[in-house]
Amino acid sequence: MPELPEVETTVRGLAAFLEGERITRVQINRPDLRRPFPADLVQVMTGATVSALSRRAKYGLLHLDRGSTMIFHLGMSGRWRIDPEVADIHDHLVLETAAHRFALCDPRRFGSVDLVGSDTLDAWPQFAALGPEPLGPGLTPAHLKAALKGKTQSIKLCLLDQRIVAGLGNIYVCEALWRAGIRPTKPAGRVTGPQLQRLVPAIVAVLEASIRDGGSTLRDYARPDGELGYFASSFDVYGREGQACRRDDGGVIQRIAQGGRSTWYCPICQK
Repeated sequence: MPELPEVETTVRGLAAFLEGERITRVQINRPDLRRPFPADLVQVMTGATVSALSRRAKYGLLHLDRGSTMIFHLGMSGRWRIDPEVADIHDHLVLETAAHRFALCDPRRFGSVDLVGSDTLDAWPQFAALGPEPLGPGLTPAHLKAALKGKTQSIKLCLLDQRIVAGLGNIYVCEALWRAGIRPTKPAGRVTGPQLQRLVPAIVAVLEASIRDGGSTLRDYARPDGELGYFASSFDVYGREGQACRRDDGGVIQRIAQGGRSTWYCPICQK
């Protein structure tokens, strides 16, 4: 599933071509993805100008000058294609401007498209309970200390809880915990103040590095321009079971299961 850096990369790629442009045509090629397309999507978006693009957690947002916002989720295999030379049978939504064509391609159809009033975004059910953005000012050691207080669940699973931090996924939690030297199985309420002081910048650094590298190419993900992200070549622990820790501490990366998902960590440097 495309994670936060992949969505951020997608939003930035779309913004370069779509921000400030008027949508001249909207074409829906099937009735639904994970859920039905909004019934008034074509009517509301046709003729509207995209005033801005942004991201919330793993959702991309197209803000329209008509007081509505189109929200998209890429699901497991979704991606936007800009000016595709050949139509794809999985191009389920197509937006056109005077100069460009944008196709939302989603072979597995686990993605979604919603239309929400711009002044009610924070109250939209999928957004209402979200924690702070990891790249925003709301993610601080003080926030984590308060949110994790008394929790016996592991720090890894707590960081995947979108109510604590919005948008963090498995790859980047594993990588951030390694950078911060925190064992993923440690009870969240026992993570120390100094560890939290390391964790916040570690989260920011790993996300920013992945965004800079265009995301992590896993399975179907590609940027809107068709290029593949290459942050996966920089993983320190994710997918490196049995390999030596990059800190040269004598540790060997181990893989365990947590909450039905794989976790990779170094048993020597992560305490």
